[in-house]
Amino acid sequence: MCGIVGYTGPREAGPILIAGLQRLEYRGYDSAGIALVDEAGDLFVEKKAGKLANLQTAIADRTPHAVIGLAHTRWATHGRPNDLNAHPHQDCTGEITVIHNGIIENFRELREGLVARGHTLTSETDTEALAHLIEEAYDGDLADAVRAALRQAEGAYAIAAMHRGEGDRLVGARQDVPLVVGLADGEAFLASDVAAILAHTNRVIFLQEGDVADLHPWGVTVTGVDGEPRERPVQVVDWTLEAAEKGGYDTFMLKEIHEQPAALAQSLLGRVGRDDRIGLAELDPLLPVLRTIRRVELVACGTAYYAGLVAKYWFERFARLPVEIDVASEFRYREAPFSPGNLAVFVSQSGETADTLATLRYAKEQKQHVLSIVNVPTSTIARESDVVIPTLAGPEIGVASTKAFTCQLAALLCLAIAAGRIRGVLSDKDERNLVRAMIEVPRHLSEALRLEPQIEALARDLAKSKDVLYLGRGTAYPIALEGALKLKEISYIHAEGYAAGELKHGPIALIDESMPVVVVAPFDKSSRREGVFEKTVSNMQEVAARGGKIILITDPKGAAEASALSLSTLVLPDMANTVTPIVYAIPVQLIAYHTAVNMGTDVDQPRNLAKSVTVE
Repeated sequence: MCGIVGYTGPREAGPILIAGLQRLEYRGYDSAGIALVDEAGDLFVEKKAGKLANLQTAIADRTPHAVIGLAHTRWATHGRPNDLNAHPHQDCTGEITVIHNGIIENFRELREGLVARGHTLTSETDTEALAHLIEEAYDGDLADAVRAALRQAEGAYAIAAMHRGEGDRLVGARQDVPLVVGLADGEAFLASDVAAILAHTNRVIFLQEGDVADLHPWGVTVTGVDGEPRERPVQVVDWTLEAAEKGGYDTFMLKEIHEQPAALAQSLLGRVGRDDRIGLAELDPLLPVLRTIRRVELVACGTAYYAGLVAKYWFERFARLPVEIDVASEFRYREAPFSPGNLAVFVSQSGETADTLATLRYAKEQKQHVLSIVNVPTSTIARESDVVIPTLAGPEIGVASTKAFTCQLAALLCLAIAAGRIRGVLSDKDERNLVRAMIEVPRHLSEALRLEPQIEALARDLAKSKDVLYLGRGTAYPIALEGALKLKEISYIHAEGYAAGELKHGPIALIDESMPVVVVAPFDKSSRREGVFEKTVSNMQEVAARGGKIILITDPKGAAEASALSLSTLVLPDMANTVTPIVYAIPVQLIAYHTAVNMGTDVDQPRNLAKSVTVE
């Protein structure tokens, strides 16, 4: 959410900054801006609402020669998405320029004080207050002024600042929002994401909470907001630019859907052993805890929350551990009571999700052991956790999560099985059977992708719909929720997911001849014993009786029993019950994707959404 790029060094800054912003477009934004200090010490600023292309057009043929600058893509929080509110922002003198991700929570109080002291603020943003606070504190040293300003600010921020009188110096700082420093020979970078600077260097410093970085072309000094020096290691990241390219696919999202067999194989590598046992060395510090805890608290947002809903079934079945699962944005305000010493699990693709991070910190205050499942092992959530299980999905550029979701499921299943063994609940035989089922998942995912031509044809009709209903029972219920979310996110068609048994408690009123109903229903032998599959078929009959158009996602046995009720049947391979949520994610992703493509929406950057949600 929002993008920051800064550069100081011997090369032309303008092209480096624009290229960096292009690599951050996936994060979601509604305006873009750039600030450069030219050879004469003059400041050039241009800001445009809308896509980055608008900014590029505005600065074409008039970008000054400059070796230092800042650039930003903004996702609006305070103030409308227009040219005026776009970043960068300046002080009264025009000497200081600031860009910012996050929210300054006491900005109204700060603005009122600044205006009372004679400052003129021209935008509606919280960010502009920082520029004027730095102006007040400036006495020839930009880093000192930034630290003084931040001591007055409350909230979450990643900022980058420059002063046109200090022609080779950038200052960055972070609190609860990611910011990285990049270092190369004779040049230095600031960015909100490594992807923005990976074309130039793979040597980075991941700034931590309260860090202030003082950059010159020859290096960086890191202090706290109090000015005390801090040691931060330089790390070498192993991502390549090729990993962030589309690889011949039309979109990043389609590429990432098709990467799932390989991503799952990578996620399971080293965790699924040749001895048919789950190996999670990361759990070693928690072994005594897992043997004695009485419950697990699982917290996430959005798609990660649905992964947690599936995991609730797994933990309770395989480890006999009661699981409370919550949406982070609600949980943190509940003041939920904790018994000290239990386990709290946090799931986040980016590892920077603001609500999830805030809840993690609350859990730590309540003396919980904290385990996180993230795709970015250098993220804030990872760093603040006692134990981290990386999903190993690789870079995910599309805003709507696909491969990160299925890799989250794989990691959570490994965790649930390991917990069952550690607690003495799961027998060796049961563990071996589960592991063998997991080994087959990459192959099943590849087979699921073969349904794409059939799904493309279905999507042409779905694109004409105004509303779509998704139904499922057991672990298929969260996949129904995820399918509805995906369709909403990228096609903008209204969709809702329901537990199939809830159909008669209200949603059935919506069913008519114009309502498509996607039913996620693996045959599932254990479900048959319990009557779950038959009950889902009964729900399908209720839909069919009212003219609803059913799209059934099932396996060969399910198709044989229920396909007569459906308009279309997507048949997945037969597989173990436990792994069906991972594999059945593929068709619901493809349904959403091809429906959106038929409607002409931007599937990689859906409107109003962002990849890394760093505001609450």
